[in-house]
Amino acid sequence: MGVVMSTHVRRIYWQATALLLAAHFAGWTPALALAIGLTALQCVHFAVQARSLRTFAVQVRIGYLALLLLGLWPPLSVLHVVQFAGVNALLTVDYCPLARLLVLAPWNRSGPFSAALVRWALFSPPAPGAIVDRVPRELAAIPAAARP
Repeated sequence: MGVVMSTHVRRIYWQATALLLAAHFAGWTPALALAIGLTALQCVHFAVQARSLRTFAVQVRIGYLALLLLGLWPPLSVLHVVQFAGVNALLTVDYCPLARLLVLAPWNRSGPFSAALVRWALFSPPAPGAIVDRVPRELAAIPAAARP
């Protein structure tokens, strides 16, 4: 039940965020501030639930919040359009561009950065669950030559 509830809660948060961004694009002035507040609430909720800021779910939300805040600067406002497209990709086909980029971060992988890993992260089929848990062993493993 906890996993189902957690998935349901995550979906509600992201759906509300997508609707708020749509309202922002439609001209409702408070919508962007509400989207930022909701994303900050998500960060706190998932950090408290996990008792850590380092979990992948919290990293995605912190990254999303950072991009929302960066997009407040007029030259970077296009970030909000990219985020709107990304959250809708997540909601419709379980493809989260931000999570796929975060899986490449050094602290989220045990193996070396490679073109094969980038290809897999960007082009592997969408699937429910955290992408960080689906990295193929051959891409996550540290080659024998690289071991200390």
